[in-house]
Amino acid sequence: MTEQNTADTTAVAEPPAPAPAPAPAPAEAAAPTAPKDRRKLFAALRWTAAVVVFAAVGTGVTYGISRAERTDLPGLSTKDDGRWVYPALAKPALPAGAPLPAGKDNKDDRHYAPLTGLLLPAPEGAEPDAGLKADKDLLVSTDAFLEEYAPDSRAKLKEGLEYEGLRQIAGRGWTTPDGTRTRIYLLRFHSSGFVNAFRGCNINTQLAGAPVLEMDLSWSKVRSTQPSMEGQTVGYAGTLTSSAISLYQEPKSAGGGEQTKLGCLQAGDVQAVILQTRKGEVAAVPFHQTVVLQDQLLG
Repeated sequence: MTEQNTADTTAVAEPPAPAPAPAPAPAEAAAPTAPKDRRKLFAALRWTAAVVVFAAVGTGVTYGISRAERTDLPGLSTKDDGRWVYPALAKPALPAGAPLPAGKDNKDDRHYAPLTGLLLPAPEGAEPDAGLKADKDLLVSTDAFLEEYAPDSRAKLKEGLEYEGLRQIAGRGWTTPDGTRTRIYLLRFHSSGFVNAFRGCNINTQLAGAPVLEMDLSWSKVRSTQPSMEGQTVGYAGTLTSSAISLYQEPKSAGGGEQTKLGCLQAGDVQAVILQTRKGEVAAVPFHQTVVLQDQLLG
């Protein structure tokens, strides 16, 4: 019995624990990092993190701009085509119960909103045109409006306006840094029938300083590319709502004088007369842009 117990005890005995590793010699111990070195290390880590963050944010911004339509980013374009930057357009509120101009219950397309609220606002950077004779409410007298026409044609036009249902004239004008002078007049009549009878906006119109006009062929080309006037038009962030648009221009002067362009827009009971003048030549893009945006406000 004694031998058996001795053998069992020997079989299950724990192996001896390994000897502890000798402590490193004092000369081999790691030297602590100096405070100055730690500051440099932390600064490098912070700048690395900042670069990573800015790179991620920059990538997101670039993606958003590259995917957005050019007309969704006012003032930013891949190509400078000369368009102006207008403020966001907002149509004026209608009186309670009044129908929309193109509503099914408004067969004559009458505008019930305040006429001055339908005027296109001036673009950014433009200065008010002090030569446009409007009162503080932007209303214009018939005589002041007729100053835009050649003196010999004013009497006949005034007689026509007196007997053709003219109710009110509103006007706004501005001058842009490139020297382009813009005047927009809205004439409200008693009905669309009187608008059709107005003879002050066509190819035979004799304007002050521009007695001869011709068709604006560049506008005709733009319209020919639009089988439906409900489509996008030359990237002006909107659609044309009226087909009664005619644009004319004074033939270019050989001497480099001032050129005038005339835009005629009929919208229900309102006739818009848009004038732009500039020394040398009136640029096509801002002129067309102004017509399209004014049409949107009247539509």
